[in-house]
Amino acid sequence: MLKRRALRKILITTITVFILLVVYLIPTQDQSRPLEANLEVEYITGLGTNSIYLLNEKGYLVKTKILLTSNDIIEQVEEIIENLTDGNGAFPSLLKPVIPDNVKLFSCTMDQNIVKLDFSKEYLDIPQELEEKVLQAIVYSILDLKGVDGVKISVDGNPLTKLNKANTKLPDILTKDIGINKRYDINGRENINKVVIYYLDEYENNTYYVPVTKYVNDTRDKIKIIVDNLTSNYIYEPNLMSFLNQDTQLLNYEIIDNNMVLNFNDAIFTDESKIIEEVVYSIAYSVFDTYNVDKVLLRVNDQDIVSKTIYDN
Repeated sequence: MLKRRALRKILITTITVFILLVVYLIPTQDQSRPLEANLEVEYITGLGTNSIYLLNEKGYLVKTKILLTSNDIIEQVEEIIENLTDGNGAFPSLLKPVIPDNVKLFSCTMDQNIVKLDFSKEYLDIPQELEEKVLQAIVYSILDLKGVDGVKISVDGNPLTKLNKANTKLPDILTKDIGINKRYDINGRENINKVVIYYLDEYENNTYYVPVTKYVNDTRDKIKIIVDNLTSNYIYEPNLMSFLNQDTQLLNYEIIDNNMVLNFNDAIFTDESKIIEEVVYSIAYSVFDTYNVDKVLLRVNDQDIVSKTIYDN
């Protein structure tokens, strides 16, 4: 079993490297090329990529990609946990897995779209400054898999009911409602809104998406808060940025049949009258993690421009 899995990983890695080499040797100025390379790998291998959230040197959990070597959802979850564990996987030097390598996954099962994970007792020894990040990375990574609605975690057979060191109670079923990279910009207990905003960070010649769950005293519609934060002259998160033009305005929006339609003015365009990939994904990821919708359609002056579904990379 282990030998067969190892051989499969070697084969997939070899194919991936070859495809990426061919793709990047072709001269192009298309900023979407990395995404196309991922899609080619998925098409040829019959497998797919999935998001995984790793810790950067600034203390943020960062969204990046791994190539899954199985179509079985339980094996996919096991691969995600393996890649989230310190000492496994090959990632950029500034991105680190968050689970200590002495923490073992005893079992992984699934029941009614809920993934159940049982870890070894060493899970309870995770330092206080990391335990919330570990939980967020596990939940967000697994919930980006199609068909998973929640995660249950137990330790040595006992349900994890609280953050051990912080003594914070946890819900029975963990979802993205727990937040990620949380920031509190509040001055009172009333009129608190929660939104998830995907900023950008650049290092080692790559761009990464960084989700920040913000709690704010702001009664406006959440999408207006998101766009306002992404277009602000000053990004309130240190070391993070947004490529959304500061003159961009959300003219109107509506939710139709679980789809969100966003209509912007033409300031969202670049000089080439295109919307760059980073802008599209910053908006789409933010909407998907804030609203219960499956598709985002971007319009400019009432003209359809681009759409993304919740499972697009």
